Amino acid sequence: MTDYIFYIFLDMAVEYFAGTIPDCIHSMRRHDTKKPETASYERLVFRNASDYHYMKISLIFEGGNIRLNAAHFKQLIISSLRELYGEIGAALPFDVLKFEENTLSAVLRVYSSALVRLWSALTLLGCYQGQPCGIRVVQVTPFLLALSGNSRELKLD
Repeated sequence: MTDYIFYIFLDMAVEYFAGTIPDCIHSMRRHDTKKPETASYERLVFRNASDYHYMKISLIFEGGNIRLNAAHFKQLIISSLRELYGEIGAALPFDVLKFEENTLSAVLRVYSSALVRLWSALTLLGCYQGQPCGIRVVQVTPFLLALSGNSRELKLD
């Protein structure tokens, strides 16, 4: 009995909205004798609409403690871009948003179109002033807020 009332209500709603109900609701009606359509697969790819990507990175030296400030750190990244891509690579626009001198970690902002070039230059960095070093990419995201917390470093009391 309740199914019958539901279908009457559905028919009234369809007439009221004059066909603005989606096809999926029309197919729920009992007197609808359409054969079900075969399932089809459609791949949808959404490109990121963000102009920038943010990278959390840390500089690791093999031996010895070397002190750097934000300007020297940015110059180190520019020199690695120049070494890999030449003068065009050195002109790649990026910003050091935050730099911690005691841990040698930083947050960088780079255009999404230049992310791969910057990441490859950081990966291939090998030394600074004759000291072997490397850059560890900790996190990459198109959203700056995502860098505010990391569940892997969360300490519960």
